[in-house]
Amino acid sequence: MASRFQAASLVASPSYPNAVAWSEENLVAVACGHLVTILNPSMPFGPRGLITVPPSQPFQIGVIDKKDLLSGCMQPISFHRDTSPCVRSISWSPIGLAPNSGCLLAVCTTEGQVKLFRFPFCEYSAEWVEILDISEMLYKYLLDVNFWESDVNSELFNEQSSELRNEHERDVDTSSPVMRKPPKRRRRNDMAVIQDAQPSSALNGNESANVVTEVPLKALNDRPESRSLQIVCMPKSKTRSKKKVPETHSVALISADKYASRSSMLTSVVVAWSPLLHTSEYRLASPDDSCDCCSILAIGGKSGMISFWKINKPRHYSILNNTCINDTQLVGILHAHMSWITTMSWEVSVSNASNHQLLLATGSSDGSVKIWHCYSAELLKPSETSSASFSLFHEIISVDSVPVSVLSLTVHMPSAKQILLAVGKGSGALEVWTCDISTRKFHKIGLEDVHGHVVTGIAWAFDGNCLYSCNQDDSVHCWTLHGDSLCKVTLPSNTPGVESSTDVPNGFDSCFGLAVSPGNLVVAVARRFDAGLLDPMYQLRSQKAAVEFFWTGGQQHDKLIDKCSDFEVEAFAGFSDKELVNWEYNIMWSFDQHEHLNKPVVIWDVVAALLAFKQFAPKYVDHILAKWLRSYVGSNSGNSPIQTVVSKCLSNITTRQLHLLNIIIRRVILADLKADKVNEENESFVDGPAKRQMDLWLKLLKSSEKELRERLIYCSFSIINNLVSRSSENLSKLGYWQPAGLAQLENWVNYNHAHIRNSLKVLKSEVKKIKKSKLCSIGNYVAKEQCSYCSAPVPFESPEASFCQGTECTNGVVQKHKLTRCAASMLVNDVTPTWFCVCCHRRSSKLAPRALFSMLQYPSDTSNDPKITTLRASSKPMCVFCGILLQRSQPEFLLAASPV
Repeated sequence: MASRFQAASLVASPSYPNAVAWSEENLVAVACGHLVTILNPSMPFGPRGLITVPPSQPFQIGVIDKKDLLSGCMQPISFHRDTSPCVRSISWSPIGLAPNSGCLLAVCTTEGQVKLFRFPFCEYSAEWVEILDISEMLYKYLLDVNFWESDVNSELFNEQSSELRNEHERDVDTSSPVMRKPPKRRRRNDMAVIQDAQPSSALNGNESANVVTEVPLKALNDRPESRSLQIVCMPKSKTRSKKKVPETHSVALISADKYASRSSMLTSVVVAWSPLLHTSEYRLASPDDSCDCCSILAIGGKSGMISFWKINKPRHYSILNNTCINDTQLVGILHAHMSWITTMSWEVSVSNASNHQLLLATGSSDGSVKIWHCYSAELLKPSETSSASFSLFHEIISVDSVPVSVLSLTVHMPSAKQILLAVGKGSGALEVWTCDISTRKFHKIGLEDVHGHVVTGIAWAFDGNCLYSCNQDDSVHCWTLHGDSLCKVTLPSNTPGVESSTDVPNGFDSCFGLAVSPGNLVVAVARRFDAGLLDPMYQLRSQKAAVEFFWTGGQQHDKLIDKCSDFEVEAFAGFSDKELVNWEYNIMWSFDQHEHLNKPVVIWDVVAALLAFKQFAPKYVDHILAKWLRSYVGSNSGNSPIQTVVSKCLSNITTRQLHLLNIIIRRVILADLKADKVNEENESFVDGPAKRQMDLWLKLLKSSEKELRERLIYCSFSIINNLVSRSSENLSKLGYWQPAGLAQLENWVNYNHAHIRNSLKVLKSEVKKIKKSKLCSIGNYVAKEQCSYCSAPVPFESPEASFCQGTECTNGVVQKHKLTRCAASMLVNDVTPTWFCVCCHRRSSKLAPRALFSMLQYPSDTSNDPKITTLRASSKPMCVFCGILLQRSQPEFLLAASPV
């Protein structure tokens, strides 16, 4: 087994496969028992987030006769005695769905409940905040469609439940919602005989035979009250009746088969988020809908049914309040299997720019595996049926006696015409299938019984060239894809940098899932300790499991990779020439992946790897960075330093590449310097023997940030000229981005008039012709700023910070305040919390236009580029100079994401 480079202990043990998930904002969540532990991989021993799963009361779905208790379909329910719910499945949403533009975490419990949680960015708490209960919405929908039943007893139950719903809604209308910690579900009177509970074994597949695949989808959107997230409940009672239901609110008597069927419909087993779907490319879909992107949450249940929930991004992002709620809509229900849905995996195959083909792989407890597909345009458009526009793409594995435990689907790049599917089973078998999307021909790569126990985790990496798997016998394997064959290889044994702390023991007995980092250079594995190997006094009580982190950057996944020809690597610290070449190739691959605009800038693993090598092989790091920069400017750099060559070509480099360049300089080259010190205008603070090289990197950083500032002002002025003709419209209500700090942007252009491009000078002259009254109606035009503390005037001295003119005290001393300026608008930040960049430590009260982050180069002329001037929705909160997601600055004792 390879050596880990860091690990974090857990206070509870995982119990189900796929127990670890890695988010796009670089947070790792581990489902361990009744808890979900969320940690920052850059600080495994630092602060953590927490989600506690409390016991919940069952939904009221009917009562059965006492003689039906021992019927076959009721035995798993009536014999169930587990009163402590555990986390069964977790899944991170794409970035941008949380109110602060982060990720949401979907949690499914063993009680079948599914809830969404967000980061507590304004609560100053370690406990994550519940924002949505999907199970309540599903229960309400099934009530409205009467569980797809039509007999007399069901109609009676439907009428009575409607009365209870109205009574419940009248009760909750008088109380205001509390988002800090959601209220517990009100107690319901128990059924005459038993309660609905979580079964411990699979139900018979025949129980869901009456479920149809196309029914009217009428409940959640037709009536205003259906937007409420409340549930139907029975009257509150302090005592639990064991004999009968109160006569005033009797519930219909139903058959045992019907009760088991309803229970299986409401009991969720697995959750999975789709990739982010864009509803419009450059402009808003409509003036009334500012949500131009969404994600689909798929929830698989015991009945074999999958419900699809469209979760729109918030209409605006904020770090000041927690009242923003995502618009949620049920878009379809698919009866995919005849037994439990045990695992699911999404993937997107790009057919054209506006209509993506969605692929969903599903596995069941009956051993079957299917792939479903639909087009995003069909899925997102309004529909009157629950078919969700999904159709069967191919049935990979038919029903057999071995349940499917995990699976992973990916599109093999760079051709994007081949999909890869890895399937892990309860018997330990691992199967890999390849398929040509155009012909739909599947080919099985024969791998049978490679694991001795249940396969608990599968993850693809490096564009489908590597496959990582783990199983319950505590083994982790790596496979590489070469043509139509899959070869088993060993994990890299050498670990760059400091070894893992000995505070975490090394005695494990099983693995419960793995996840790959955003840059694919690290894999996290959730493992349970062997109690017999722990110290009973100091370890056994507090350490139940751990999440370990392994480097994968030294993994060879391409047979064509050979020894580097332009750099003579030397074996050092146990690293062979081949391993160093693999590290170089994989780091360059990760850089290339993050240049795509649809991928968020999260390069923590790249930065961590370079810093680790920098400790004992600085020349190797210099070689990698020089090769990376030469890919921007070409190989004709001559004898000049690469930093000087790049600084002359900044106008031809994309904004994303400039962001990556700034991050690497700050976090790798200048890692020993404080970010606030680097932001100063003075460049002479670098000392030491490496002063010349450091000065070159620092000058390149300053030039790159100046280039980005010019692009920011160019975009702002271009949008202003476009807004002048539309100033009669209320653009803020339409959700369009509006410029701010116009006077400050003009001041910066005036101070740097001799060093800016002519195109920006022309734009500035055009803006200067616009009347001030019109500029005030378009954006925030503040020529004279005041101090937030003493109301003294604040002159424009620097785009980073300014001092107010101050007030004279009684002793004659003038007290001045230093005020930071917004990185996007150059306005003075007020005393309220502002957006914060964890890389450059700049703050922003306003957001930059979306056009800035998609610019391929500096515009060559002042012609109206539609990609710049077209009105768009407000941007995600991203740093102007680093491109990473902004966040609210958190105290050191609370968890925070670290994209870099």
